[in-house]
Amino acid sequence: MAHGKSTERMRKIGPYGVEPLPQVLVDVPAAPPGCRDTLVERARLQWRRTDGGDPAALAQEFLAGHGLDLSDLSRPAPAHPDGGACGAALYLSAAAGALLAGAPVGAPEPAPALPDLAVVVYHHGPARVAPTDPATPWWLGPWTESWTPAQHAAAVEAVRAAIGRGDVYQSNLVGHAAAPYTGDPLPALRRLGALPGARYGGVLTGDGWAIGCASPETLVEVHDGHLITRPIKGTRPATATGRVELLTSAKERAEHIMIVDLERNDLARIARTGTVTVDDLFAVRRWCDLWQAESTVRARAADGLGLADLLRATCPGGSVTGAPKLAALTHIAAAEPVGRGASMGALGWVALGRIDLGLTIRTAAAAGHALHTWAGGGITWDSDPTAEVAEAAAKTAPVRAALAGH
Repeated sequence: MAHGKSTERMRKIGPYGVEPLPQVLVDVPAAPPGCRDTLVERARLQWRRTDGGDPAALAQEFLAGHGLDLSDLSRPAPAHPDGGACGAALYLSAAAGALLAGAPVGAPEPAPALPDLAVVVYHHGPARVAPTDPATPWWLGPWTESWTPAQHAAAVEAVRAAIGRGDVYQSNLVGHAAAPYTGDPLPALRRLGALPGARYGGVLTGDGWAIGCASPETLVEVHDGHLITRPIKGTRPATATGRVELLTSAKERAEHIMIVDLERNDLARIARTGTVTVDDLFAVRRWCDLWQAESTVRARAADGLGLADLLRATCPGGSVTGAPKLAALTHIAAAEPVGRGASMGALGWVALGRIDLGLTIRTAAAAGHALHTWAGGGITWDSDPTAEVAEAAAKTAPVRAALAGH
């Protein structure tokens, strides 16, 4: 195929990681729990936008070359061959998702060492245990924000103006911060992945980079031909008063339903006609010290749906872009001061018969001798700039506390 030579050039077989792989327990988000201490890396594909090509097609082709044929997700999975791959980690950045959607290039990335696509194939080996050597002393310096609260508030007003002109109905805004560190970042990123409510808690490492995720949000799940996405939109403090405020907020409910409709449309592009349904509309669930509203959208996969088309239809996620999605992405590219890096993308596990990708909210990355975090929220006409700045701070506070060891 046309991508064959570029795939070989970007593929690396062998140990990767902030420390040598044999000493690192594989802790990929959504990996089968019973496999995590026996997974051994078999092959890896890493891709950046400057490499050219279609990341969704590259991922599907690479996996098929290693015994994971995901070209028709509507059919029951074949049996795993003895000695074959258990599955693979799949990471796709928000920038790669925007490329798949045909959106313009955004601001420069604050952590350019991070790939835009990583696919890591694993097989089973002997059980391994965590290293027992004393940890390197950990120090995390002060956080430097990519924008001030006043600049963030001004960006909220700019979105409101765009809504007033009819350019968008809703647009997400995300801010970034970086902090220097010394020591091994993997224990800090694992602490992040262990936060309460982290449905996609875990770590993925590469050569000179590592991503830690504590996301509660399902971007897309596929099992036995069923498609599921669980958009989260709407946040309040996890108090009795906060729960009542979230349930009774007309603004939060309207914002949430707008994104549910967007996700219904995304799934409808790749689903059997008439199978898209919504369950548990605006269910309130807890993540750390926050209440969040979540819905479940389901569908049956269309015949012949492959991984590449699944990624094109669902990335980047509607809850972190806005509606209409392409118009929102265009506004995001112009409004945000730095790229979204490891955040607002996809990270999880793919295998024969099962795909489970989380949306990389509540996510941090170690790269370039710094830790990076991102946080934001959806902006509507009724958004209050001061409240939006406070909501982003509330979302990132548990992330930063976990990274610091508090």
